[in-house]
Amino acid sequence: MVDVILGMQWGDEGKGKIVDYFAPRYDIIARFQGGPNAGHTLYVEGKKMVLHQIPSGIFHQNTINIIGNGVVLDPVTLKRECDAVAAFGIDVKKNLFISERTNIIVPTHRALDKASEMQKGESKIGSTLKGIGPAYMDKTGRNALRVGDLLHKNFTTQYIKLRLKHQKLLDNFHFVEDITAWEEEFFEALEFLRSLNVVNGEYFINEQISAGKKVLAEGAQGSMLDIDFGTFPFVTSSNTISAGVCTGLGVSPRQIGEVMGVTKAYCTRVGGGPFPTELENETGELLRKTGSEFGATTGRPRRCGWIDLVALRYASMLNGVTQMIMTKADVLDGFEELKMCTDYSINGETTRQVPYQMNGITIEPVLESFAGWNTDTTSIKNSELLPENMKSYIQYINAYVGAPVTVVSNGPGRDQIVHV
Repeated sequence: MVDVILGMQWGDEGKGKIVDYFAPRYDIIARFQGGPNAGHTLYVEGKKMVLHQIPSGIFHQNTINIIGNGVVLDPVTLKRECDAVAAFGIDVKKNLFISERTNIIVPTHRALDKASEMQKGESKIGSTLKGIGPAYMDKTGRNALRVGDLLHKNFTTQYIKLRLKHQKLLDNFHFVEDITAWEEEFFEALEFLRSLNVVNGEYFINEQISAGKKVLAEGAQGSMLDIDFGTFPFVTSSNTISAGVCTGLGVSPRQIGEVMGVTKAYCTRVGGGPFPTELENETGELLRKTGSEFGATTGRPRRCGWIDLVALRYASMLNGVTQMIMTKADVLDGFEELKMCTDYSINGETTRQVPYQMNGITIEPVLESFAGWNTDTTSIKNSELLPENMKSYIQYINAYVGAPVTVVSNGPGRDQIVHV
């Protein structure tokens, strides 16, 4: 059986800590989509560690970690991460496995990403410039290089062919930046990648499931960034919802069990795109400062706002969420008044549906006020000791979304978890 942990907002919900917390209950942690723009933050031995490609179960010695075929892999980022993880005494060559079908991000993908974003001017989508979009474009265009190709003698020929194709596109963009250093680093990282456990991913994971192993699929980004159902075109390039688990790992829908959706107690977003509950005022700045809301991958300040229940229920519907996990509840500890978006007002009409196109229209959030708990909750371990106003806040979300909040994270530490 495959359980799933994924984000219900615009990413940055704190999935890394949650996967790390649940990892001991599973035999396998598997990444099923996304690229190195995902920054999953963990605290190991009191030290901050941000993972971009490696599944968040890597610090559990007896846990198998799989990078699935739905991921686009940057060998350079992977090597750096493996080196950082090894500094904690973890042998990645023992418990990290990569699907042969995983697509590779090459240096010219990064160049294309940068060139394309520069040309957009004020219409930028906020790309992290990691080459992820162009890599997925080559996947759907059937031009991509895959990890399994590394094991064949003609890999260099394939690489040159793809690079020449990219160069023609870069010439059209008038992109003249020298990427020689990127390529040198890339080929060095490929040698390291060849030394890892490259497997026939779909057979590998299904054999593990047949043997009774428990799998936790780890999502990157968030549901509102899904290529099909997110705030297009301000989205990522993969399917971030639970359906992506099947295509991103090669498992049957019948194997999906629990779907655990992670949401902050409020909302954040990095980069451009619609954000109905955004607070461009002192309250938004207070949320950003209190929550240390700066991107784990980019360092960019995150846009902050009240929790959006319309979007949250939409994400729950798309994913078939069976339970929710609320993170950063402690960030709201100092607020005397809290608000939730319960409806959208569009052209004078009220709706509880996320519109097909959120970009280019004015969405006014209909907000309902709640009394804050104005109490430090960071040391609470027992749900009975949670402030009554926090309990009411959670209960309202449960009733609106139709899936219960079962876990509350009240701080960045591994032990700052409350089951409710």
